[in-house]
Amino acid sequence: MVAHEFSIPVTSLDAAGRSHHFPVRAAWMAEALAGHEAQATDKDGDLEVRLSKSGNDVVVYGTLNAELVAPCARCLEPVKIAVHQTLSALMVPASQVKSPDKDDYEFKQDEAETHPYDGDTVVLDDLVRDELVLETPMIPLCREDCPGISSAPAGSSPSAKATASNDEKPIDPRLLPLLRIKERLK
Repeated sequence: MVAHEFSIPVTSLDAAGRSHHFPVRAAWMAEALAGHEAQATDKDGDLEVRLSKSGNDVVVYGTLNAELVAPCARCLEPVKIAVHQTLSALMVPASQVKSPDKDDYEFKQDEAETHPYDGDTVVLDDLVRDELVLETPMIPLCREDCPGISSAPAGSSPSAKATASNDEKPIDPRLLPLLRIKERLK
């Protein structure tokens, strides 16, 4: 059985609620974000949550603080991404979650923040991972006016030198693979 990072036994909860503090380990974030563009830094994050029980349901409210790094969409330099996100979710026993009967099932508004738990333990791992992914910008930039990948210094690339005449600008190095293909097709 896989050990979960953020799990709380339901028996320890009541209607008044209970606060929990978890470190969000950099190693856990690295594993949780495997295959994603954003990656964990070497700093641990922080998860503060308050869970309260309402019948069989568990209400989760808290904050997630973490630091990620992703490549700049223009120059590919590392960009630090500070995650400061409020979490809120309703955890319901898995036996009460409707499973869609068809492939084109559309979630209703009230189902969007509803997550199943096994009946004995509330596990927040998926919720935390989802928030880390959702807080990563679609186009991370190191700065708003990032010029992108700088062209190679004059004379450093034979292909760029050969194709740039005196009055033309050198070819963007990102386009050199296309130029090589064009030259092979001649």
